[in-house]
Amino acid sequence: MSWDTVTLDFDGDVATLTVNRPDAMNALNVETLEAMGEALDEAEAEGARALVITGAGDKAFIAGADISHMRELSTTEAQAYSELGHRVFDAIESFPAPVIAAVNGYAFGGGCEVALACDLRVASERAVIGQPEIDLGLVPGWGGTQRLPRLVGDEHARRLIFFGERVDASDAYELGLVGEVVAHDQLDGHVADMAAELAAKPKHAMRVAKEALNAVHEEPQQAGLAFERRAWSGLFGTHDQREGAAAFLEKRDPDFE
Repeated sequence: MSWDTVTLDFDGDVATLTVNRPDAMNALNVETLEAMGEALDEAEAEGARALVITGAGDKAFIAGADISHMRELSTTEAQAYSELGHRVFDAIESFPAPVIAAVNGYAFGGGCEVALACDLRVASERAVIGQPEIDLGLVPGWGGTQRLPRLVGDEHARRLIFFGERVDASDAYELGLVGEVVAHDQLDGHVADMAAELAAKPKHAMRVAKEALNAVHEEPQQAGLAFERRAWSGLFGTHDQREGAAAFLEKRDPDFE
């Protein structure tokens, strides 16, 4: 299969899924999310024993959701958009092999949430990561309110979400948001070596290990994710959501209620 906004490449048992919208900072519109879901299915069908997710270009991993698409969504349309993202990110989390996020640049909002759904996160020294949805009159809508505190702890997650903070790679490492930081020009090679090593491990044991680790949070997390979908979509149509999107697209400060 081929897609306009996503590429899927194989090197032996390692698959690499690249979000390929560099002119849009790899922002996630509906077409891209649907393509990611299909690429994940294909990688699984081809028996990938490790999966790398990254973004095309030299600036962004995934800059987030496509705000131009989100700007005028109704609550019902926002719910569908949220549910699509959740399906894709849940598929990343449940992929039957280790998934590594190669965070090669900006990872904001939905980009951060893609990384959170992965098993391991390696950041370029140029990476900047955050959940800035609050400045759009929104909250994280693709798993951030649930996966982020499980990874970095409640206090750090609240600060990142309440303040819309963006942190550089070294601070992300100190928070536990990424497991490793490497030089920008070494990221691809380093992650490729990691993925090859993981792919050489016993695949059945690796799958079971991942399932067991995921089971620690599975039931409480599903309830929290369902709440997040309702909360996020329920904010669409409010003054602050409309104003936040308009200000972002018009490159001005928002005037919130």
